[in-house]
Amino acid sequence: MTTLFAIVLLGFFLGMRHATDPDHVVAVTTIVSRERTLLHAALIGAFWGLGHTVTILGVGSAIILFNLTIPPRLGLSMELSVGLMLILLGVLNLTGLMRRAIEWITIRRLGPGAHSHAILGRLMIHTHDDESEPAFARSETTSDGASKLCPQWWKTLGPFHIARPLTVGIVHGLAGSAAVALLVLTTIHRPSWAIGYLLIFGLGTIAGMMLITAAIALPFAYTLRHFERLNRGLAMASGMLSLSFGLFLCYQIGFVDGLFLSHPHWK
Repeated sequence: MTTLFAIVLLGFFLGMRHATDPDHVVAVTTIVSRERTLLHAALIGAFWGLGHTVTILGVGSAIILFNLTIPPRLGLSMELSVGLMLILLGVLNLTGLMRRAIEWITIRRLGPGAHSHAILGRLMIHTHDDESEPAFARSETTSDGASKLCPQWWKTLGPFHIARPLTVGIVHGLAGSAAVALLVLTTIHRPSWAIGYLLIFGLGTIAGMMLITAAIALPFAYTLRHFERLNRGLAMASGMLSLSFGLFLCYQIGFVDGLFLSHPHWK
């Protein structure tokens, strides 16, 4: 019982530590740079962690159960996907395509009559299809798809804000799944315990990412309400950071680690 408790505790806190890896922090910083509430940011972190956990658990379990061997070129390719994802997030943030995509998706979701306008620097999207309706019955939504009449988290965030961090988390999980599974195999030799460890590790990652995203979103949310120009500067800085770090990772993986060369080496 003591051994099992130690495994659970170790897995959970190592998962929380794993959430602080630089590529993870850079990715979620770009995603939450335009969030207005800490709750939304924490939920986005939870979905990122969920996607990461799904990949870790799926790939890691396959390695543990079937003794799979990941070739160096495949392993480096999975890590390269993280760099490419960071570049994509940075470009979308810097060009404003992300904001326009959110606006377009939200307007289509609300249907005919939906429109957008800016109020104090904040993009508001709402519809007044039936002006005879009482005010509380009308659908009014912000740029992230949030409806004032729908307090449930899945309606508050909107499908796009759920799918985006989930997808990014899945891609990031590809880069670390093999390493985590092989590390577990060296210390835990019972497959059931090893898979259970991966699950606890994933739960720790979700918890850690929720805390990190909430903390990162705090300055963005505050400046959005009080210092619009500073908020835009922070958002642009997060996009530049994501783009720069993504390019660095691609160079490191492609040429230093040899993915694009004849003899790749992967640890």
